[in-house]
Amino acid sequence: MTLASVLAGFHFIRPWWLLLLLPALLLWWAERRSADSTNRWQKVIDPALLKHLVTGGETRRRVRPGDVALLGWILGIVALAGPTWREVPSPFAAAARPAMILLKVSPTMLATDLAPTRLDRARQKLDDILKSRAGAPTGLIAYSGTAHLVLPPTVDGDVVLTMAKALSPEIMPREGDALADAVAQADAVLGEARLGGSILVLADAVAPDQVGALAKPAVPVTILGLTAPNIAADAGLADAAKTLGASLIPTSLDDTDVAAITRRLAAGAAPALGNGEGARWEEAGYWLVPLIVFIVLLWFRRGWVLA
Repeated sequence: MTLASVLAGFHFIRPWWLLLLLPALLLWWAERRSADSTNRWQKVIDPALLKHLVTGGETRRRVRPGDVALLGWILGIVALAGPTWREVPSPFAAAARPAMILLKVSPTMLATDLAPTRLDRARQKLDDILKSRAGAPTGLIAYSGTAHLVLPPTVDGDVVLTMAKALSPEIMPREGDALADAVAQADAVLGEARLGGSILVLADAVAPDQVGALAKPAVPVTILGLTAPNIAADAGLADAAKTLGASLIPTSLDDTDVAAITRRLAAGAAPALGNGEGARWEEAGYWLVPLIVFIVLLWFRRGWVLA
């Protein structure tokens, strides 16, 4: 960081504290006048005689306790005003992007073209994704004929995987396809958290009526098509991806699909930061604290009194 850049960015975070410099200067001026014993005699004694009647007038020390107190006040006020010249990123902006996993739990997911079943393969892929995103918040929504929030975003991937393994078509209230409701619910959860993120859909197909009901969310969407490589992908998945502006990734036998999904989730939407939550200026007033402490130590000198 060059001196020019420091000077260009130098300012005070709380400049209104600098208004206290005025009363500090007034108090210093009043104390200095009151400490001068010749002021009261100047009104009754001729100045030409007064200088001969005052002893020690020429040897008065130049640095007085009031002067040191003024310096301490100035340093303290400047520190409170928050001098700064360096901008630092927000910890929220630097945090890992959350993701909402939308897992389809319907009888069609029990097909065995992806051994052992499509649902089991979805759980295996989810396990790999969670491991590659260790520490990143991940939530889970299960849907069939209805959509249900299983977990809000959490950094505990083991809990997410445990919940996913407990899901089956038998426990879902109704058969069918409620992808539109699931997407809307995931978008609402991420919107409330205001941390940005993305949505990942794990599904084998999308019903035609759901394609028309889909609304593009505020965060990017990725779809993992859970069909065997030798089977043509469901046309509804492609239509849903087009409607959502999503990336449709086919299931692969290796980790190619997991790697692609991990990259997409890592580049999810940035947090919706409010005032004071974006990039912020680093406080530098604490650098003045040692000087203020040194000035305070001067008051332990014998004879230093300020009334």
